[in-house]
Order: sequence, then C-alpha cells, then structure tokens
Amino acid sequence: MNEIRGTKIILREQKPEDAGFFAYWFNQPQIMFQCGFTELTDEEKERNVICKNHKNEDSVWFTITDFDNNIIGETGLLRMWPAWHCTDLSIIIPNPATQHKGYGTEAISIMLDMAFDKFDMNRVAIGVVGMNTNALSFYKKIGFKQEGIQEQGYFYNNKYSDFIMMRILRHEWKREK
Repeated sequence: MNEIRGTKIILREQKPEDAGFFAYWFNQPQIMFQCGFTELTDEEKERNVICKNHKNEDSVWFTITDFDNNIIGETGLLRMWPAWHCTDLSIIIPNPATQHKGYGTEAISIMLDMAFDKFDMNRVAIGVVGMNTNALSFYKKIGFKQEGIQEQGYFYNNKYSDFIMMRILRHEWKREK
C-alpha cells in the first residue's frame, strides 16, 4: 500500500525526506498546542519517527500530499487492536494555508474506510485538546461523537484544558456515507 489517490489528495508512504516539513511545522507554538507536543523536534527525530515509530505492526501512517506532491500533513491509524476491532486515528494538517480546503475531510474519509473495511475495525477513536474548538467542531462534522472528558488532562502554556475523547462506530460511518 504505497499510495491512495483521492479526489484532492494522495496518501502515500512516508519517506525520510518528509522529515524537514514535519520538523518545521511541529515546532510551531500553535501546532505544539493543538497536537499536545511537549518538546521541540528536529529533522533527525522526525526521520526516526518516520523510519521506526511509524513502522510498528499496530499502525499505518501516510504523508498527505496534493497532486503536485506538496506535503499537506500526515494521518495514521495507531494502536490497532484487531481482537477488539478498535483503533485510534491521527491527522495533522499544520499549515493554515492548507486548512479548510477539504483535505482533512477527504483524508479522514479514506482512513475511516480503511479502518472499517480493510482492517475490520468497529470503533475508531481520537483525542482532542478541549481548547482546540476548531478541531472539536471538525470531528463532530465528520460524525465523531464525544464519549468522555479527561478533566484538566492537558497542560500547555501554564493553562489546563480538558482532553476530549471522541469516537465513531462502523455503523455510524456507514450511515453517514
């Protein structure tokens, strides 16, 4: 599974040369806040994530690009539990210039189809920083439902925030489509 083409994006296998994009964006204060990153990164660390951490048997990761091969972000399924038919979803589109263009919606649609159809998952979860109201609204629009709150479970810039647990079930996704 090297590449999946959508109508606006391509999900392709992550490459070590993608590390520069992620190192730059993952060090931006707003991205660190939204994604819960607590330490700065660099290209070497991001290459290591791409080449080792994202190659675990219980995960699948993609770089999101446009049709001109410009990197838009990344997405993945992680902590896949086949026996329980559960997994977690991750997506990061860090550049504000590439947000609100439908790329995230299409990437999540592809990933949910993959989770439910290819990997036979029944439940896909995502965690969201409560102060990230744009992300909360976005996931609700996709069909995710809030299922729990870790009160003050997130600390950033000397402020506590709730951490919101969301999920979508197979039958809800099929109904949404």
